[in-house]
Amino acid sequence: MMTLTNFIARRVHLFLLAGLTALLTGCATGPDANPNDPLEPFNRGVYRFNDAVDTAVVKPVATAYVEVTPQPVRTGVNNFFSNLGDLWSTFNAMFQLRPKEAGENLMRFSVNTVFGLGGVLDIASEAGIPRTKIDFGQTLGRWGVPSGPYVVLPFLGPSSVRDTGGLVVDLAADPLNQLDNKANRNALWALEVVDIRAGLLGAGNVLEEAALDKYSFTRDFYLNRRQNQIDSMIDKGIGIGDGE
Repeated sequence: MMTLTNFIARRVHLFLLAGLTALLTGCATGPDANPNDPLEPFNRGVYRFNDAVDTAVVKPVATAYVEVTPQPVRTGVNNFFSNLGDLWSTFNAMFQLRPKEAGENLMRFSVNTVFGLGGVLDIASEAGIPRTKIDFGQTLGRWGVPSGPYVVLPFLGPSSVRDTGGLVVDLAADPLNQLDNKANRNALWALEVVDIRAGLLGAGNVLEEAALDKYSFTRDFYLNRRQNQIDSMIDKGIGIGDGE
C-alpha cells in the first residue's frame, strides 16, 4: 500500500516527465500512424508500463480489498469519493451553463454531506436526485476545444491532449488537495485508486478475454466514449463546436 501511495503522490511530476518524453519521441511515429494516435509508439510503452504496475501492485491490492472488506464498507467508501465528485461536477455544470444539472449535483452534495455522514450514505439517490458526472475535460470539449492526439499517462491511463489539460484542473480542484496533512491526503488518494480499480475488476477480466489488442481496444473505446459524452452535452444545452 505504501508503494501505491508513493505512486499517487508523484503522479503530477510523472505526468510532466511524460509530456516531455512525448515531445522527444513524437518523431518516432510512422506514415501509417492512426491520425488520432500519432504518439502510438510512446503510448504503447506507457501502456505496457501501466499494465505492469497494475499487474504487480494495483490489481492485487484491489482484489484483496474486495475479498477482505465487507460490501457495506466498500459501498460507503465509494459513496464518499463520489460525493466529493458531485461538488466538482456542480461547478462544471455551471461552467457549461447547465443550471438543472448544477442544481441537482449541488443538492446531492448537500444532502449526502449533511444527512449521509459526510457522503458515506447516498441519501440523495434514495431520494431520487440524479447524478451527472462532469469533469473539466468534458467542459472544454463542450465549448469546442478539440480532443487532440490520444495520450496514455503514466499511472493515470487513457487521455487526450484536451483531457490531460482538463485533468490538471480536476486535480487542482480535488477537495483532497485541500488537506494540510500530507499523510492523510496520500492515504485517501491511495484508497480512492483502490476503490476505482476494485470497481473495474470485472471489466478488466472481460477485456482480457475479448480483446486481441488491448491497447487498440482501450484507445478506441476511450475516444468514442468521450466524444459521445460531449455530443450528448451539446445536444442538451448551450455549446459551440463539436469538440472533435
